Order: sequence, then structure tokens, then C-alpha cells
Amino acid sequence: MRKILLLSFICINTFVSAQNGITWTMGMNISTNTYSNMHPRMALDRLGNPLVVWGKMSNESAYFSKWNGTAFTTPVKLNPSWMTIATASWQSADIAAHGDTVYVVVKRTPETNDTNRIFIFSSFNGGNSFNTPVELGFIADSISRFPTVTTDATGNPIVAYMKFNASFMDSRWVVAKSTDYGNTFSTDVKASGWGSSAEVCDCCPAAIVSSSNKSAILYRDNNSNIRDIWTGISNNDAASFSTGFEVDNNNWMVMSCPSSGPDGVIIGDTLYSTFMSSGSGNYRTYFSKSSISTGAIGSFSNLTGAIPGLSQQNYPRIETDGNAMAVVWKQTVSGVAQLPILFTNNISNGFPASYDTVDLDNITNADVALKNGKIYVVWQDDATGTVKYRRGTYTPISTGINKEFENNFSIFPNPATDKLNIISPDNKIFSLNILNSFGENIYSIKATSNLQIETSSFASGLYFIQVNSQNKLFTQKFIKQ
Repeated sequence: MRKILLLSFICINTFVSAQNGITWTMGMNISTNTYSNMHPRMALDRLGNPLVVWGKMSNESAYFSKWNGTAFTTPVKLNPSWMTIATASWQSADIAAHGDTVYVVVKRTPETNDTNRIFIFSSFNGGNSFNTPVELGFIADSISRFPTVTTDATGNPIVAYMKFNASFMDSRWVVAKSTDYGNTFSTDVKASGWGSSAEVCDCCPAAIVSSSNKSAILYRDNNSNIRDIWTGISNNDAASFSTGFEVDNNNWMVMSCPSSGPDGVIIGDTLYSTFMSSGSGNYRTYFSKSSISTGAIGSFSNLTGAIPGLSQQNYPRIETDGNAMAVVWKQTVSGVAQLPILFTNNISNGFPASYDTVDLDNITNADVALKNGKIYVVWQDDATGTVKYRRGTYTPISTGINKEFENNFSIFPNPATDKLNIISPDNKIFSLNILNSFGENIYSIKATSNLQIETSSFASGLYFIQVNSQNKLFTQKFIKQ
């Protein structure tokens, strides 16, 4: 039945998944194959537009493209001519966004050179332009790899990466945080080492996730070749990681490197994680639910049941918006690499019994994002050599929280020259503060509806707007040129 449905999808413009409640549009290529397709990762801007980054192995580069409302923009090469970056089908650049603030992290090559470190690219206008890359310092003589990034509640970047000593030993995960939106970073703090092993799986990427003041780094451990998934937990905005626990009880012993890492999301006190393991003797993807405060695993299961012809599953990715949750992964069935998706608009009720299929062939890995009743999937398609994209819609449940608050305020242009416009919805009274890059308040006003601020006297640089309306607060950055 599934193959019949997918053949119908090819002939018409939409495809409705009855199992998961998603109405899909036709898929498309983000760009031509001249830009390659390695390891695509995705974030969403303030309006919910997809922002996609991926790698090209032949010139060791990272490319970026965004949805502009009608199409994806021509890919932009992020790394300058003096920098080459690590990229492969299983690891490359990572991306995170908070409103229209976008961060991309990369590892400069060659990896074994301790002076080739982690770099971050920042954009404060939704990816329309990126600033000069900033090197994360304080790595000393250590070798680094596998950067991953998230943001805190105010939009500052939190970056995790693996470190080794000069002899390529003592593998561990560390986290560095910025409080000035990626201009500088704190000295990194160790976030791994919560099992009986002092080292981590040195060839497996990790994922860092954050919600409110909580952060979790999910990584694969290496306890005498038992390579299960662990997490380090911070309850102080990633300043330190004081606890950690195992989210995976497969007890998988393997002498070779899996080259596959976990992913996760946080909702309240619950950490949801997904990963691949062959502890059962077969490569399968798993879903785990844990309590952050107690470290107890609440549930643990395969993403799917038995599938005729299934030989392996790998590279799962997870995302959430409110209570809606989706997981995508790669699976090979009867020699064909497929892209399945599990989706629910309310994870409190769990996932449905059956999965949907986004694409049927030549999949290597994928990513997923959700926002405001829309679901987005990107994937590495090796038949065409392109990054592919598909969008769907679903009906979100009401959470009693006004998730549109930030989106309803329009602040433009960004960058600004002599004027900055703020549009308030429904003529609501709001207060506004503008802070400089040192956190000093330089402008305050109360207003309703449209507001135009004269900025010609502002010095060039980065500023932060704080808007308070109906006891809700959000912060957005803008650049004065």
C-alpha cells in the first residue's frame, strides 16, 4: 500500500499521510549538484523559513541556502579562501537559529593540526549575510573536531566539540558559551565522562540541545568498546555540566568505529533522544525518554517494529515545536535506502504505530524541522548528488501559550542605517529598550502600533532590542551600519 501511495504522489501536487496527519507538497532540489550534498543540516528563521547548510568534499567547503518565500537562494560558500573545513556524508557543518540570528559552526582542516580549530559564522539578518568567522579560543594545544551548536533563551550560541590531547588521546566533549552573540567565547568546560570510561567514542559526532536554562550534550561513550549513548546535563545555561547519565541501555560492544551520533530535544524536565545501536546484533534506531532531574529512563524502544527486508537503520534526527515531534532516519529495505518519518502533533500521546515515507531511494542522511504547523525535511540524495527538500503541513494542538508573540512584531530594516521601524500588532501598547553590545541601555520608549526610531546618531555596531508587551519579553538583534 505504501508504494502505491508514493506513486500517486509523483503524479499530483500533494500527498496526504493518513497515519501521521501530514499533508505533503512535492519535493525539490535545493540547488544543482555542482554544490554537492554532504550531510545537510537545517534551522528555521523567525518566520519559519528553512535555512540549510551542507558540505562539499571536493573543495572542503560549507554551503548555505535559505528559502526566500518562493524558492531557495543560490548557495553561498561560507568558508573564505584561507579555510578548508571537514565534511563527509556523516559529519560536516552544523547550524542553529534564534529568530533571525543564525550560527554555523565548522572544523578547519586538517583535523590533526592543533592550530586548525573550531570556527563560527554569525548572521543577524536571517542568513542574508554572514560576518567574518570567529575562532573559538582556549583550545590550547588540543586537537578538536565535530562542532555542534545550539542557542540559549536569549539567542547566544552554545558550542560543543570534541577535544584530544596532542597525542590524539584523552577524547572528551567540551562546551563553550558566548554571552556577546558569538564575538567571544568562555573557556570550554568538560561535559562528558559520566560513565565509568574517561574517554568518548572518538569518531562519533554529538548533539547539544538547550531549553530555558537547561542544556544537554548527547554523545557516544567508549567504555572498553561498549559504545552506548550518554548525556551531560547543565542547569545553569551551559556554564558547567554537573551531572550526567546514560540514555541507552543496549550495552553495545563493538571494536570498530560506528561513525554515528545521537540527537535530542528537551521539553520541560524530559530529554527525548534518538540514536543508532547494534546492541541487538542489527543496526537499528532507538527512541529514549529520560528525566533530566533524576536521570531515570522513562521509556526506551525501537523506532519501528519488524520490517520485512530491513537490513539496517542509521542517522536519526529529532525535532519538536511545542508538543509536536518528528524523527527522521535512514533505513535500508531490500537493498533500497529509504527516508522514513515518525510524527505526532502531541508527544504526550506517543508516536503512531506506523511511519510515513518521505522518499524511497538513495538516501544517506536527513534533517527535520517544525514550526507553526509546518514540517520541513532535507536530505542527502546520492542518485542526483543534490540536497533535496520537502514541506508538509499538520494541525498543531493548542498549548495555551501565544507562540506567535515574537513573530507578530516586525523590526526592519536589518542592518539599519538612519532609521529603524517597529510594527506592533493590533495597536498593543509595548515598551522598548535598545542596548549596545556592552548591555548598556541607550534608548527607551513606550508606544503603540508603528514606531520609527532615528538611528543616524548610533555608532556602527551590534545592538539589541528588548520588546515587552502583555508581560511577554523577546529580544532581537540589529546591526547599525
